[in-house]
Amino acid sequence: MNPILIDQNTFQRYEDISVNIKPERLKVFVNKAQDLDLKPFLGYALYYDFIKQFNQDGTIKTDAPQYYKDLLNGSEYLDKNGHIVLYEGLLPTLLYFAFARFIEADAIRYTSSGPIIKHHDNSDAVTPQYITKLVQQQRSVANAHANEVEKFLWDHRADFPLWRFSARSKTARQPGPRIRSIDKNEFNYSGGSYDQTNYLPLTEL
Repeated sequence: MNPILIDQNTFQRYEDISVNIKPERLKVFVNKAQDLDLKPFLGYALYYDFIKQFNQDGTIKTDAPQYYKDLLNGSEYLDKNGHIVLYEGLLPTLLYFAFARFIEADAIRYTSSGPIIKHHDNSDAVTPQYITKLVQQQRSVANAHANEVEKFLWDHRADFPLWRFSARSKTARQPGPRIRSIDKNEFNYSGGSYDQTNYLPLTEL
């Protein structure tokens, strides 16, 4: 099993989450975020080389290259224009991707009789529309941090030869509904390839 890079203590540094949430439950969503968000973002080659630098408890190895430690924990450096960059590290990106997945799944629990929406005394369950809004907000935060990670990787290209920028992956991680493609047929194909005169005149019924 791959090491889990963040835990409940990491969450507490960024979000005020309940201490009653079981750490094992959070780990499920961190693992999903690592596999489904972080891996495509970094690219498979860089991700696998990066994950090898960690102990099984999720701590980075002491002999890991410094550029991997900086990628994870952040650093202060000068970019090619001589400007000081305060890079926060990869942890916020992963955390907010995991947090979005947690919010999305935590509203529903699966039982032997099927999925149910949780209800608590003295509180009301939020609507599915509001849950969707919250998920999109957290993914937007994750994407903002991911843009900083991208800049760090661009500014340190020599240290990360395994990294390959993917515009398709960047588009895929954006929050909210997206039109991925248009089905080209005789009714929407550009260039007037279908017969536009094949219709009844207005005078005919």
